[in-house]
Amino acid sequence: MGMFSFLKDAGQKLFGKKEEATDPAVANQAAAQVIVDYIASQGLTADGLSVSFDGATSTVTVNGQAADAETKEKILLCAGNVEGVGTVQDNMTCAVPADEPNFYMVQSGDNLSKIAKEVYGDANKYPVIFEANKPMLSHPDKIYPGQNLRIPKLA
Repeated sequence: MGMFSFLKDAGQKLFGKKEEATDPAVANQAAAQVIVDYIASQGLTADGLSVSFDGATSTVTVNGQAADAETKEKILLCAGNVEGVGTVQDNMTCAVPADEPNFYMVQSGDNLSKIAKEVYGDANKYPVIFEANKPMLSHPDKIYPGQNLRIPKLA
């Protein structure tokens, strides 16, 4: 559990155009549902999964119980790597206890090999990062500045 920061102006463009004079409560509920739908579209599930969004603070709160740490981390990344989201409040639990997740925010000029070299000391370990971020990543070269990635521990 904890709070994770994301780059608000980067990420999946799920919310569409902002409509003026919209009731904030209705807009927040609609945004939360879009995030839930996006998580489901990635094939990720959790018991009792619920998502709320506060547009005023750009904060997503995620609740539920994931089967394992990998699923939990991917759900948090799906919720946070959305344009307009700056913070994710993690209120999730895991059926199997796990360590705090390790995330890396992509910088301009980064690629998975460069990130692997930085975190593992070996650029050839980039497939480990790619596999850990599937299905959110469809190709190793499709990363963007501001995106957060899961960095798993090496076995």
